[in-house]
Amino acid sequence: MDETDKRIGIIGIVITDLSCTSEINRIVHDYSYLIVGRMGIPYRERGVSVISLIVDGCNDDISAMTGKLGRVEGAAVKSMVTKK
Repeated sequence: MDETDKRIGIIGIVITDLSCTSEINRIVHDYSYLIVGRMGIPYRERGVSVISLIVDGCNDDISAMTGKLGRVEGAAVKSMVTKK
């Protein structure tokens, strides 16, 4: 892949149903080659967990990962990527 095709992005995940965490972790593991950094915060006062991912890769791979994460019941996912 040409370096000019790569983008930096942020993916935010809010987990409202902790039973979906194993599915979220499986997807994150499958796309670990994209991940530069990961931070997870259990927000007990609100009964949710928040995960932020910093990613670096082609837009198609980042979109595929975000799409799979977004289809997990019990999690809300948003992403932002840099322009070329």
